[in-house]
Amino acid sequence: MGKHLTLLALLLLTYNGLLAQKGNTSTLKIKDIMQGDNFVGHLPSGHYWSSDGMTLYFDWNPDGAMSDSLYAYSIGKKDIKKVDFLSANALPSSRITYNQQKTKAVYSKNGDIFLLDVATYKSTPITKTQERENNPHFTDNGKGIAYTKDNELFVWDTATGTTEQMTHFVKANDKEPKRDSKDEFLYQDQLGLFDVLRERKAKKDAGEEINKKLEALGPLVLETGGKSVIGLEMAPSGKYITYILMERPKSKGTIVPHYVTESGYTEDQNTRSKVGDEPTKYEMFVYNLDKRESYPVVLDNLEGLDYVPEYTKDYPDKPYKNEDRIGFINGPIWNPEGSKAILDIQANDYKDRWIVLLDPETGKVEQLDRQHDEAWIAGPGISGWGGGSLGWMPNGKEFWFMSEKTGYAHVYTMDINSKKGKALTSGEFEIYDPFISKDESRWYFSSNKTHPGDRQFYTMPLKGGKWEQLTNRVGNNDVVLSPDETQLAILYSYSNKPTELYLQENPVYAKRQTQAVQLTHSTTKDFEGYEWKDPEIITFQAEDGAEVHARLYQPETSVKNKAAVIFVHGAGYLQNAHKWWSSYFREYMFHNLLVDNGYTVLDIDYRGSAGYGRDWRTGIYRHMGGKDLSDQVDGAKMLVDKYGIDTDKIGIYGGSYGGFITLMGMFNAPDTFSAGGAIRSVGDWAAYNHGYTARILNTPATDSLAYRRSSPIYFADGLKGKLLILHGMVDDNVHFQDMVRLSQRLIELGKENWEMAVYPVERHGFVEPSSWTDEYTRIFNLFQEALLDKK
Repeated sequence: MGKHLTLLALLLLTYNGLLAQKGNTSTLKIKDIMQGDNFVGHLPSGHYWSSDGMTLYFDWNPDGAMSDSLYAYSIGKKDIKKVDFLSANALPSSRITYNQQKTKAVYSKNGDIFLLDVATYKSTPITKTQERENNPHFTDNGKGIAYTKDNELFVWDTATGTTEQMTHFVKANDKEPKRDSKDEFLYQDQLGLFDVLRERKAKKDAGEEINKKLEALGPLVLETGGKSVIGLEMAPSGKYITYILMERPKSKGTIVPHYVTESGYTEDQNTRSKVGDEPTKYEMFVYNLDKRESYPVVLDNLEGLDYVPEYTKDYPDKPYKNEDRIGFINGPIWNPEGSKAILDIQANDYKDRWIVLLDPETGKVEQLDRQHDEAWIAGPGISGWGGGSLGWMPNGKEFWFMSEKTGYAHVYTMDINSKKGKALTSGEFEIYDPFISKDESRWYFSSNKTHPGDRQFYTMPLKGGKWEQLTNRVGNNDVVLSPDETQLAILYSYSNKPTELYLQENPVYAKRQTQAVQLTHSTTKDFEGYEWKDPEIITFQAEDGAEVHARLYQPETSVKNKAAVIFVHGAGYLQNAHKWWSSYFREYMFHNLLVDNGYTVLDIDYRGSAGYGRDWRTGIYRHMGGKDLSDQVDGAKMLVDKYGIDTDKIGIYGGSYGGFITLMGMFNAPDTFSAGGAIRSVGDWAAYNHGYTARILNTPATDSLAYRRSSPIYFADGLKGKLLILHGMVDDNVHFQDMVRLSQRLIELGKENWEMAVYPVERHGFVEPSSWTDEYTRIFNLFQEALLDKK
C-alpha cells in the first residue's frame, strides 16, 4: 500500500454510500432538496447595464444548461432573450473605466484591451494578441490609454494609434565588477603598454556612449532585485508611473493528495502554507517620466510604525519584533489632474490602516487618517485586497472614506489641507457600497438601518443630511443603477423567496415613490409545490448581556418533539439571521424538513458575525470558541426556558467555521449538546491560512495562548455526546489533514462515540448532489438517533 493509503487504513472512517432517511415524515426528501439549483431553480445574478442604458444584462439559466448563460432585457421591447455565445463574447465587459467626460471607456476582455464609445455602445479593439493585457486606464488627459502586459506598462496613443512601451524592468543592471587595487594597476598598465588595447577600449567606450543615448530615448531601466512587480499604473497627467515591488518569503505548502483521478494514480496538489508566514514586503515607487528617475514612496512618517500590540503583555519574557509594519499598499487613487494621489495602506499585523496623500513629485506622503484597532481593522468598505471604499470629492479638495470610528461602518469626508473630517452618516447600523451620483449632487448606498437583517437602497445629499429610501421591499435589494441613473435594476429576495430580477424607476427622477416590477421567474414547480416557512427573527440575551439575533423555525404543536437543532453558519464574519434568501439555501430547506419532523431550529448570528458593528465583529479576538460558542449555549438555554425544549435533546451542526463551533460545542459544552455534525471543520487554527487566522488570533509563534484556547484538538477529551465528522478529502481550504489529526487524537483518547464520513472528490464547497445527499442524510439520521431514540 502507498503511504497515503496506509494512512487512510489507520483511520476510523465510515462511508457506506447512500443511507436511508430514518423516520422522515416531511413531504420534502433530502435527495430532492440537495439537488440545489436543479430543485430550487437557477436564479439570476451578475446584473449590469449596457453603457447606453438600453439593455440590462444578467447571468441566468432557466433551461438548466451545464452552466449559466448571459441574458438580456431590452428596455425598449420589454422582453428577455438569451444572448448567444459569439454575441456575448463580443459585448463590452461589465467593468469599464470612463474618461473624465464620460464619453469614452476602456476595458479588458479575454486578455485584450478595447475602447468603447459610450453613446453608440460600439467597441474598438486596441490589442489583439496572444499575450494578456489588462488594467486599462486613461492617461495624458485622455489622449492615451495605459495598460499592462507581461509586467510592463504600455501606452496607446488615441490620435496616432501607436503603442509605446513606458517601463523596462530588469532584475539587475549588468555592470562590470569593480576592480581591486591590484587588478586596477594591471588594467592601467596593460592600456599603457599596448596600442591595440587602447584603440579597442576607445571603440568600446564610443559604442557605449551611443547606446546610452539610444537608451535615453526609450524607457528607463528599472531594477527589481528579483522582486515581483505589481500595481503598475500611470497617472492621469501622464507624468508619473507608480509600481510596487513585492517580496514574498518562501514558505512550505501543504500537499493534498487526490485519490479518485482520471489517471488512476494518486495525484498530489500543492496548496497553501499555514498561519505564521513571514510577512510579505511591499515597497512603492514613483517613476518620474520627465526627470527619468525612479524613487521610493517614503512611508517612515506614519503614526504607530513602532506599535507593539497589547496582547504581547501576556508574554513578558518573549521579545516581539515587527521592524517593518507596512503591509499591502492599495492605490494610488489620483485626483483628476494627476498631481496628487491617495494611498490606502494596511499594516501587516492588520491592526492599522493609514490613508495618506502622496506627492508624486517627491515621493513623500502626508498622513490624513489612521484607523487603529487593538484586534484587527475590518468592516464594510474598510479593508480588503482591493483596499477600502474611498475616493475624491468633486471639489478636489476633499476625499471620502469609510471608518468604524463610532463602532459601525460609516461614510466620512476630510479636507486634505485642514485634515478636518466630517461624518456624513451615523448610527448603530452599517453602510454598504457608497458612491457619488453621476451629476455629483448626491450619494447612493445600501444600509441595514431599518433592521440588521434588512438591506435597503438609499440616497442623500452630497454634504450629508436627510436620507431617502428608494427601495421598499423587506429583504435584500441589490441595486445597480442605469447609466443615466433613472432606473434601478434590483436582485431582490426574501427569507422564503429566492432571488429574482426586478426593474424600478428611480424615485429621485420620477419625483414619486415607485414600485419594482419583476422581470424573471426562476423557481421550479417542485420548489413551488411546498409552502416554505418564513423563519421568525428573534433576539435573546447572552450571558454578558448582549442582544443576539437569530432565525427561529418552530414546528406545529401537533408534531413538536421537544428536540432542537442549532445551525452555525460558516465564515465567522457572515450574516444569516436576515430577511433574504440565504446563501445557505440547502440548509434552509433542510431546516424546513427538520421542522416538519417536529424539531425546533435555531440559526444564530453569534459573536463575530457581520452586520452588527465593530464590537460584535471583534468579539472573538484571541478566543475563537469563546463568546461565539457561549452564544450557542445561551441560545440553547433560551430554547429550554422559553420554547419547551428538553435539555438532553439539543443537537448542533454547521460547516467550516460552523463545523469548528460544532466541535468546540461537543468538546467544551458536552452537557448542552447531545449530538453534533461537524462539516469541513477547522480542528487546529495553527493549520489554517495566514490571512484569515492572523487577524483574529495573531500568530502561533507570538500568541500561542490564543491558539491553544481556540483549537478543538486540545479539548477533544471533553466529548460525551455523539459526534459525526464530515469532510471532503481534496479540501484545499480546510485541509482534510486537520480531521485526520483530530481522529488520531480521538483514537488515542479512547473515544468511541464518533464517526467520520469522507468525500473523496469534494473540496471545501461540495458540488456533487450525491455528496450533499449522503452528508445531510447522515446528519438527519444522527439527530434522529441521538436526540429522539434515547433509551
